[in-house]
Amino acid sequence: MASLTADRKLFLGARLKRLRRDLGLTQTRMAEDLGVSPSYLNLLERNQRPVTAQVLLRLAEAYDVDLKTLSTDAESAGATDLGEVFSDQLFRDLGIARHEISELADLAPGVSEAVVRLYRAYLDQRRLTDLGAIGRPEEGALVQPVVTPSDWVRDFIQGHKNHFSELEEAAERLSAELEAEPHEFAVAGRARLAQRWGVQVKVVPVEVLPESVRRFDHHRKRLFLSELLTAEGRAFSVAYQLALTEHRDLLELLTDRAGTPDRPTRNLLKVSLANYLAAALLMPYGAFQEAAERTAYDVELIRTRFGVSFEQACHRLTTLNRPGARGVPFFMVRTDSAGNISKRFAGSSFPFSRFGGACPRWNIHSSFRTPGRIITQIIETPDGARYFTFSRTVARIAAPYVSEDSDLAIGMGCELKYAERLIYARGLELRDPTATGIGPACRICERPACPQRAAEPISRTLMVDDFTKAITPYPFAGG
Repeated sequence: MASLTADRKLFLGARLKRLRRDLGLTQTRMAEDLGVSPSYLNLLERNQRPVTAQVLLRLAEAYDVDLKTLSTDAESAGATDLGEVFSDQLFRDLGIARHEISELADLAPGVSEAVVRLYRAYLDQRRLTDLGAIGRPEEGALVQPVVTPSDWVRDFIQGHKNHFSELEEAAERLSAELEAEPHEFAVAGRARLAQRWGVQVKVVPVEVLPESVRRFDHHRKRLFLSELLTAEGRAFSVAYQLALTEHRDLLELLTDRAGTPDRPTRNLLKVSLANYLAAALLMPYGAFQEAAERTAYDVELIRTRFGVSFEQACHRLTTLNRPGARGVPFFMVRTDSAGNISKRFAGSSFPFSRFGGACPRWNIHSSFRTPGRIITQIIETPDGARYFTFSRTVARIAAPYVSEDSDLAIGMGCELKYAERLIYARGLELRDPTATGIGPACRICERPACPQRAAEPISRTLMVDDFTKAITPYPFAGG
């Protein structure tokens, strides 16, 4: 801890003030907890004094704060998002410096998020216009900004670091009542639905549910599951129905508390929270976190132990953020063979683009050439941060014969300092490893001579030579 403040001073005023407000504390109360005077705390919050190692330790002891969340060593997610926004050609002439972006994200996170939302709405409108999907608005009509329900819900979940303590506690209580071994959950869950709620579960042929895999009939109190679902999928469907039935009031409360902007967003958030609760029922926090640590995060072994799919286990690993029992802070990405990202979650930092796909140099794309096998890679972002990643393909929900590729790829990663806790990193040189350089998006990546570059960085000038063909299709000045 001493080295943290010895190398350079830490000015964390905005984060300290935000933490105090989140905890609902006055300056006087927080000062008492930290053993400092209110006037000194005021100076800390105004960045007129650096935060000492002693104050950091007292913060951790008094409020169970993860000190990594207060460190400014790594660029914040807000600064990364803003960097993507300001890399647009629209802002090129402004010459906004990186340190200005970091300061804005740190000092005014709410304003930063508002800018990101506006930019997302602008992008959506521009894409729709390019596709000819937006006609000329009637005179006097306002063009409504486009913020999709999925974007809103994804931001909400990320804002909670993909962890909801109230749902975790509810799941553990219900799991204890069921007294079922992991592989027996589906049986115990079906019995609970039948005996307490009069709900019968029935597996039906695909002809009965041609366009869905699960449907609940409220009038007949029947849960219909498609025969296309795997055993893991059926268990999850039972857990989902149990979550909705047993804890409807809690789900409604959390959804209302979120303050969603419209009905579709509210519905999606409620389903997402119910899915979270279902996963917590199948994989109760305490047992799951212990198993993850004991098995060195061997996902195959974990999924077998809890009777869940590879993707379900990976997703659950990103939620292990309980104070005093945190797991490795993973990020997770799910993509198809065309590079379209359909899931992205992060326990802490996330090194990829918020508005586009993953960097083609990340070997998650190579996993499609080795289906079912786990491949690993150490990657390095332009700011020097290094991450350990592992990827594997998974099959979509089973379906009748189709000709198109149906596989998806799951990518998991964490900061390199956590890699020694993972079974997938055993035997690798982690102290001074060879890392593959990647970037968040070509427009803001300044890596030179990248043969897979799709565009020149916005901060550099394109340099095309009549007599030389560079290894990259977009050579730039200084590269």
